Amino acid sequence: MSEKINVLDIELDELTAKEAMKASMNYMESEPISIIEMVTVDDLMQIKEVQDLKEDVRQFDLVLAGDKTILEAADITERRFLQETENKTFLKMFIRYLHKNHKRVYLLVESGEEGEEFYRYLEHFYSGIQIIGLAKVSAADRADEMLVNDINGGEVDCVLAALSAPLQEEFIAKNKGVLNARIWLGLGRNILPLRYKAAGFERISQFVVRHIFKKEIEKRKCRK
Repeated sequence: MSEKINVLDIELDELTAKEAMKASMNYMESEPISIIEMVTVDDLMQIKEVQDLKEDVRQFDLVLAGDKTILEAADITERRFLQETENKTFLKMFIRYLHKNHKRVYLLVESGEEGEEFYRYLEHFYSGIQIIGLAKVSAADRADEMLVNDINGGEVDCVLAALSAPLQEEFIAKNKGVLNARIWLGLGRNILPLRYKAAGFERISQFVVRHIFKKEIEKRKCRK
């Protein structure tokens, strides 16, 4: 069992990239579907507002910090954890594993443009991955049953979900019992390699969210 850290009433696993990767490889050999989530500051700020969703996230198999600001908020100072989180080491290891082993994946995105970018990125750098399908998920028009049928029909090993919170978490919490894939990896919209160089407006937005997040953490620490 991993150590747990609690940030905004959401528990995250304190694992090295190697430890998380070992767990993921075990998940790939087992059933039913295992849920791995990589959460950013923005994700935590969205999830914390929905009590039922926080309970669902506690049931996920692995919840990993995708942003070192989260670790700092939990007073994690070990350099290895901070560097691996900053460098997205686990994500890189996991994608290389899918590539090397020619795993079958299904991509979930929120827009056609993001889908094209994600597809091109994987095709260019990780062509060994078999991309079985790609679909848009909309908060307004979810079409969950159709998507689940398409994913199951493709006999995929892994679903890579690049969705914003809380849409991403709500989708898998609702459908985990009927998905036949081995692993769900929730990446979020802001953690993908192809979005590392965010546009100016996005950088400003992320700065504001981080500022609010830090203020919330400070208030909670003062209450203790």
